[in-house]
Amino acid sequence: MTPRYKSKVENQQSPPKNNNELDHRGPPALSEGDIILAIDFGEKRLGLAIYQFKRDPYPLPYGRILVKNSEQLWGELAKLITAEDPKLLLLGIPRLTDGKETEMTKKIKNFGQELKQRHPSKLYWEQDETLSSFEAEDRMKKSARYNFKIDRDQLDALAASIILEDFLKTHFGMHFTL
Repeated sequence: MTPRYKSKVENQQSPPKNNNELDHRGPPALSEGDIILAIDFGEKRLGLAIYQFKRDPYPLPYGRILVKNSEQLWGELAKLITAEDPKLLLLGIPRLTDGKETEMTKKIKNFGQELKQRHPSKLYWEQDETLSSFEAEDRMKKSARYNFKIDRDQLDALAASIILEDFLKTHFGMHFTL
């Protein structure tokens, strides 16, 4: 496996402290077997990845939801959350490499607020996703699984799995060799 881009923390001076969601206190309370569902939000597609804590060998790309409208998006996401019953919902939050927020950051945070309201029984966490799509493209170009090409149909799910890997590395010191 080729080296990843420098971690998000190394690329940034320091994460902004005015963002309460990213300034969590310690790792979330997870037990072996708890399921984490990661979401890479896009206005046209949501990439999804899943991981059963300390049981799966690594986070797995789960698929994507093509967004037609808000009602359809929330309906499909609710079905998935009911079926998989994750303990934690992990949402990737993009920033510029200098740590500044973008318009997309604000849209995703609004999505996250609604996600928390619709699923109050789930733990909710945000993870910096800076450069995750670039990392996903790089992995695809270097992997026989994707015929050494970028597969747009699987890109969002792979980006979500990278967000999940980064979360597990940051909060639990877990490293994965793929």
